[in-house]
Amino acid sequence: RVIMITGDYPGTAQSIADEIGLNSPGGVLTGAQLERLSAAQLRTRVAEVSIFARVVPEQKLALVEALKANGEIVAMTGDGVNDAPALKAAHIGVAMGARGTDVAREAASLVLLEDDFKSIVESVRLGRRIYDNIRHAMAYLIAVHVPTAGMALLPLLFGWPLVFAPVHIVFLEFVIDPACSIAFEAEPAHPSTMRRPPRNPKEPLLGGRLLWSSFLQGMVVLIAVAALYYLVLDHGFAEERARAMAFTALVLGNAALILSNRSQSRSIVATLRMPNRALWWIVGGALGGLAVALYLPPMQRIFKFEALGVSDLLLCTL
Repeated sequence: RVIMITGDYPGTAQSIADEIGLNSPGGVLTGAQLERLSAAQLRTRVAEVSIFARVVPEQKLALVEALKANGEIVAMTGDGVNDAPALKAAHIGVAMGARGTDVAREAASLVLLEDDFKSIVESVRLGRRIYDNIRHAMAYLIAVHVPTAGMALLPLLFGWPLVFAPVHIVFLEFVIDPACSIAFEAEPAHPSTMRRPPRNPKEPLLGGRLLWSSFLQGMVVLIAVAALYYLVLDHGFAEERARAMAFTALVLGNAALILSNRSQSRSIVATLRMPNRALWWIVGGALGGLAVALYLPPMQRIFKFEALGVSDLLLCTL
């Protein structure tokens, strides 16, 4: 919600508001009228009025405090010395960098390099995109470590041959770390990013629903990989072949987790249409590295793998 607070006359403020499409259901409230309102009345009026004219500096501060008292998150823009108290009191003070005074810039949290309101909108858009991408990366990070830790622990509990040696963990980290720090960071913003309401500032970065969703994703991959490993061992496959199949399934599951956590509201099919060159480089690099480990003899010896046939690869994929 945008509110205009100006020292200009009401007619001037209303004319500018009409020109930019700023609606004020409660009309225009002047500084003289503000003087006659109690704190409770002011809180009621700021909920319905979006244009304030002939306002003095102390009234700007009172308006910011009234909005905060109503539970609003307030960003205040200003450029003059008289704006400094309100800039300081707002949750986010935004000073003009080109024509703003030194006092306003010092009091503000942010300084615009270009004195353009569009910069604020783009900053909000960028902030929402960054926040979403951090959540997606954290969800993936939790999910991918469930099968990784599980496949390190289950062989010890059930007496199976170990799946992981240090080289396998290093390989996985070469996929996990770039996925978190590069692929998810490069995710474009959701088309509806600026049409959704602001989030609750008290909402945790990783809520219970997201944590459970990430854990369940990881458990699905763990169950699939563990079942595959158990079945191939039970059918008498060589240890190297079973390990190669389990590790291949885990890497493919890792790629699936990356794709599924790109968005919390769209399907994998929908996210595949979203451009993200960094993601495809990382997924392609992981699959290419896996192929080298499976079919290059020196790497087979390092990873203790046996080359897999087409039927083995199809089983890992399923």
